[in-house]
Amino acid sequence: MVDILNLALPYFGLIFVGFACGKVKSLPESGLAWMNFFLLYVSLPALLFAIMSKTPFSELNNPPFLVATTLSTVAAFTLALVVGKVLGGLTLREATLAGLSGGYGNIGYMGPGLALAVLGPKASAPAALIFCCDSIFLFTIVPLLIELSDRDHPSIVHAFGVVLKQIVLNPLIMSACFGAAFASLHIEMPVALDRTITFLQNAAAPTALFVLGVTVALRPFDRVPWEVPGVIAIKLLIHPLAAFGLMLALGPFAQPWAATAVLMASLPPALNVFVIARQNDAWIESASVAVLLGTFASVVTLTSVMWAIQTGRLAFP
Repeated sequence: MVDILNLALPYFGLIFVGFACGKVKSLPESGLAWMNFFLLYVSLPALLFAIMSKTPFSELNNPPFLVATTLSTVAAFTLALVVGKVLGGLTLREATLAGLSGGYGNIGYMGPGLALAVLGPKASAPAALIFCCDSIFLFTIVPLLIELSDRDHPSIVHAFGVVLKQIVLNPLIMSACFGAAFASLHIEMPVALDRTITFLQNAAAPTALFVLGVTVALRPFDRVPWEVPGVIAIKLLIHPLAAFGLMLALGPFAQPWAATAVLMASLPPALNVFVIARQNDAWIESASVAVLLGTFASVVTLTSVMWAIQTGRLAFP
């Protein structure tokens, strides 16, 4: 258990350092803008590009694994959306964001670094594939449902145009695709460029976790909406259980791949849930509460999953 805590505490420790700084120091939230830009457009794309480009392309070609992990995310998203409609009486736009909170884990900020720390280099390919497939699904279905709920733009053609634009312009998805292309073509990076990418990717995890802590600290926390506990339970409990079941049902998969799928599904709601809620001016307070409480609750749930993986209790045939 000490080894598990040594792996988990630095990640949660950086979140709590950011949280403490956000509570102690009165700085405007606008100060996070450049850090968020660095993460979204520079550091995290460098990390995903490096992972994908250095993974043999044959390892990336695993359709059953992609179907299994994406189905678990679809199930969690759909269930959370229904919970939002039933428990919270939310509109379609608001329930869509509740679904996003239940299906979209912190697969960018925490996922790759944590998977590599727990499972080693063999987790790099499945972690990158999960990120790409989950992102493509969620960044397709969420803008589509939101656009369809917008009375000013009822056209399905317009909605699909918005979705396609968001996917093409998403720097994380595009960097992973470029990395896969480099892997398939066996392109070797120049030494200087490779070292630059290494510097950038090493900055991704600590910067992302610190920013996550600060952002959570700056969010108001007056009440817990009815639907939020249910959404958090879906993200931290139902999503990993669904991933586990689908790994068994559609497998067999290699232990590092299946364990990575369960670990990635166990991550707390992503900070981007709040960002997207604010962009769409809906479910903003609830999204911030879901990220805050989900992050704190995952100290127990995510650490437990890490312990089960490391001790061999979470094993696949």
